[in-house]
Amino acid sequence: MPRGRYSLHDPHDHTPLAHEHFHCAPGPSGWRYVSQLTAPSGDHLGSVDLALDELGRPIRLELHAASWQVRGAALDGVTWVRTDPTGTHATEGNVRAHAFTGSSPAFLVATARLLRLAPSSSATRVRLVAFTEPVLAPRTVDQSWALVNREAHATDNGPLTVDEYQVTALDTGEQHAVHLAGDVVLAAPGIELEDLESPPSVFD
Repeated sequence: MPRGRYSLHDPHDHTPLAHEHFHCAPGPSGWRYVSQLTAPSGDHLGSVDLALDELGRPIRLELHAASWQVRGAALDGVTWVRTDPTGTHATEGNVRAHAFTGSSPAFLVATARLLRLAPSSSATRVRLVAFTEPVLAPRTVDQSWALVNREAHATDNGPLTVDEYQVTALDTGEQHAVHLAGDVVLAAPGIELEDLESPPSVFD
């Protein structure tokens, strides 16, 4: 069960945004990721709880940020309920999309798990619903993912396979690289792996 800490920063000016303390593991139904977010000052910012089925679809998502809350799942596309800080107003949303995304590294692992790309395959288009802090506002985004490189690196615990993805935002054409090892993000825009207590899980 990998556990560790990511640091999140603004990918443009590198302003520190948060630390994300996480643990994740494959299970009988698929994969689960749980994390707590703290500000650079140490204040609690929110949490992420994401569970995927064996095909990589989100069977449960729960996000908390600034007293806002989102609960969602894959249902007729993706469906979610967003609740305001007072708890008196809840709005439901549904989009014909494949999955969810957001600032947490969990969503990069989840999208890669959903697509299951091979190094020789062509780029694959995916529609995602992104929840953006601090009020978890939903926004539909279209991306293209391609697995451009797969390398095995020798470690003390045996070979570690690292996948490099090229992710393209289809509305702007902006491209960036995402490096994953199993269920851990090694590098991505705005994300830095600062601490890892155990090796990444290996998916079948």
